[in-house]
Amino acid sequence: MNNITQHPLLVFVLSFLVLWLAAWIGALALRRQGKLEQDIGKDFDVVLAATLTLLGLIIGFSFSMAISRYDQRKIYEEAEANAIGTAYVRADLLPATDGATVRGLLRNYLDQRVLFYTTSDEQRLRQINARTAQLQTDLWSAVKAPALAQPTPIVALAVAGMNDVLNSQGYTQAAWWNRIPLAAWGLMAAIAICCNVLFGYGSRNTKAGAKLLLVLPLVVSISFMLIADIDSPRFGVIRVAPQNLISLAESLGPR
Repeated sequence: MNNITQHPLLVFVLSFLVLWLAAWIGALALRRQGKLEQDIGKDFDVVLAATLTLLGLIIGFSFSMAISRYDQRKIYEEAEANAIGTAYVRADLLPATDGATVRGLLRNYLDQRVLFYTTSDEQRLRQINARTAQLQTDLWSAVKAPALAQPTPIVALAVAGMNDVLNSQGYTQAAWWNRIPLAAWGLMAAIAICCNVLFGYGSRNTKAGAKLLLVLPLVVSISFMLIADIDSPRFGVIRVAPQNLISLAESLGPR
């Protein structure tokens, strides 16, 4: 399910087919039973309205969850850029040789962080993560040596700045892993199927009624696709662009 929800277009196609089939099953059940009696029809309208309302609430709740996670990814991208920029400036507090080494490593690290946000290929992403982990080790070693040699408050500022760089990457990764739970997707799918079965069951046995059977599946499928798109940090159309990281790279000037 998680792999499916990473691809919004696939979510749209599958959900539309399933919901359209559910609506037709409801319409076929109505044809076999015949027209609803007046008293039963009133009760049916209440049930259908309540089910549609519940579906709307669940979709709205899931959309809110997706938006909050998207905003969280944006906040951590900004925080990561600020942490790298601060560490780059504080590298001047280290001895000249160590400071130059740290600044060079930070530039390479910044390039990898930009690639993390812009890469969709899984194999390429694994290489980026491996390179990022190696650079983190090198960065920490680059500040640890002068800190042990000269444990002064000024050097401690550079160490603290590097610690923020390493922590910010962990926060960013956690935010990208934080997706809408499968239980929420399952609940939305179950209620949507029930709604479409009821919608088809209450439709009129006419050509116009048959065309209307496409409306609810289409609208719900578009909603699912939008939620999946916002919730998918790497494969959706609506993604977090590393604007702050790119701006930082440009502000540092040529190598």
